[in-house]
Amino acid sequence: MNRRTRLTDALIRRLKPDRREYTVRDTVVPSLGVRVHPSGGRAYVHFVDGRKVSLGPAMLMAVEDARTESRVRLSNGVTEKRSVPLFRDFVAGPWRDSWVHRCKPTTISLRDRLVQGRLLPAFGDLRLDRITPMMIHRWFDDCSRTAPGTANLSLQTLRHILNHAIACGHVPSNPARRIKLNPGKKITRFLSREELERLHRVLDRHERSASMRASQRPQIDIIRLLLLTGCRKGEIVRLRRDEVAGTCLRLHDSKTGPRTVFLNGEAQAIIERRMTGGTEFLFPSPKGGNRPIHDNLPIWYRLRKEAGLDDVRLHDLRHTYASHAVMQGTPLPVVARLLGHSQTTTTLRYAHTGDRETEAAAERIGGVISGLLGKPATDFRRSRWPSEALNSPL
Repeated sequence: MNRRTRLTDALIRRLKPDRREYTVRDTVVPSLGVRVHPSGGRAYVHFVDGRKVSLGPAMLMAVEDARTESRVRLSNGVTEKRSVPLFRDFVAGPWRDSWVHRCKPTTISLRDRLVQGRLLPAFGDLRLDRITPMMIHRWFDDCSRTAPGTANLSLQTLRHILNHAIACGHVPSNPARRIKLNPGKKITRFLSREELERLHRVLDRHERSASMRASQRPQIDIIRLLLLTGCRKGEIVRLRRDEVAGTCLRLHDSKTGPRTVFLNGEAQAIIERRMTGGTEFLFPSPKGGNRPIHDNLPIWYRLRKEAGLDDVRLHDLRHTYASHAVMQGTPLPVVARLLGHSQTTTTLRYAHTGDRETEAAAERIGGVISGLLGKPATDFRRSRWPSEALNSPL
């Protein structure tokens, strides 16, 4: 079914899906139409020589932009000649080939999922030089309504693709460069000394319990090692026997590549206890086979509830390790090395301090400055900076 009318953005939004696909032709630019799928999706199409060529999803392109694109295709005859590649062809070829050989499997898998699930449905049929900032704005806003975090990752991937398109000479600038990411949720949770004591009491109680199943003990050992080493969960769950080297772990691979993890006495005792088995992994799967235990660790949810720590994630144990290292006066570069960070700026996101420590630091600093000003510390805390003190040399 083909109909003709003057297309508008509002009219396109009101088009109802039918049991069969149908197309509404534009009366302003006769070569333009909008195709409505039974699923409810809408896409602009350009008519040439009795064929329909997709211009992209209607939700990402204003009708005036679609008219301009259709006119350009007619005047330049670019329907068949495509010196600039389609987005889907560029992504599958030059872009992917430029990075896939130097990335970890997890990174490759994540980018492939984002491209297939988020980017190709929106931009796959478009030439690289036909992707506009308005299209990206509309797509990003639509994605952000349901999954703001995934939308951010998808936008960063799109920027990476378009930057490579610039390097290849296909586009002059990146239309995604000025679009702001969704604000992320700032998570600064770490365990205080009192909370650590509660968690350890719960761990001890479960270890001594006669009802504890054999499959639960490895999970408790993993949780203790996460606290004692600051390692990432995957680094401990998938720890191999040949990575244990006395007082340290020499991880063959981590998020930032091979690294060394130094063990304190309690962590060494746990590792030594796990070395008695004959499997490749220190924490093998209870279902058998040469594979590690599943990283879900279901016992954690029971432990944190009993300890009154319902809002604490397993990854917060890594935050806890870093924060207490900083509060003990460990220099930031050393903390970065302990955590396996390649940059100290990343460590800053992990190294939180509590209100008590901050208050104590303020008192110490205030006392020092008061002494330099020749003013008692008690007076310093009760009053603002005196103007004469500000003007006097220290």
